[in-house]
Amino acid sequence: MTVQRREKGSSITRVLAIIEAVSRAERPMSPAELAYSLDIPKPSIHRLLQQLEADNYIQINMRGLLIPGDRMHSIALGVLHSSRFSALRQAILQNLAETIGETCGIAIPNGTDMIYYDRIQTNWPLRIHLPVGSRTPVWCTASGKLYLSSLPIERRQRIIEKLPLDKLARNTITEVDRLQTELTNVEQSQLGTDNEEFVDGMVACSVPIRDPDGKLFACLFTHAPVIRKSLAELIAFEPELRQAALELAELLKEH
Repeated sequence: MTVQRREKGSSITRVLAIIEAVSRAERPMSPAELAYSLDIPKPSIHRLLQQLEADNYIQINMRGLLIPGDRMHSIALGVLHSSRFSALRQAILQNLAETIGETCGIAIPNGTDMIYYDRIQTNWPLRIHLPVGSRTPVWCTASGKLYLSSLPIERRQRIIEKLPLDKLARNTITEVDRLQTELTNVEQSQLGTDNEEFVDGMVACSVPIRDPDGKLFACLFTHAPVIRKSLAELIAFEPELRQAALELAELLKEH
């Protein structure tokens, strides 16, 4: 990632530059890389990073690299929720949910979880309650597997090897090799699926919402109880899901 170098700047300007660089980085950066890209002396950047980490704006992962912290994610979600496009986003989700007849929503990756950012819930008496803000694991959900499949293979492998791969439902994939094969298939199809892998009796599918650079920014999903729809019946709505994802991506370009 190319970051504009700054010769001078106040501490506030430097803090904002650090937050921007960490949030936009294609891969986690080291403090030394960040210091070089922003032209900030190492003693200064280490002091600023310590404060940002203490305030939970950034985190240091197990490899000593910088990743966004919970407060940075909260800010991003807050900006999106308060966006002037929230009504349009909700209208797109509402139309999709009415077409499919099931709950539809948007999930955003956050470390080894997916966060439910927005959703329109079905009015059926039987429904699965996963409210906005819920965190779901990446290895056994449609959106999570779609996100993992979008990562470079080496990074994906490192993440998978550190995941607990707990068996949460009857069909949860708990073997690394099987999950790798599954993610290769998802990468090729660009369609994430959950065949009773997260919750017994629930199926789901998901398609990517891409940012202006074509990278996965979020996932558009739908899920349903199996007594009402099979996974195949949900997948039949793939064209409608992809069209809605394109419309949501167009909103993103206007932010």
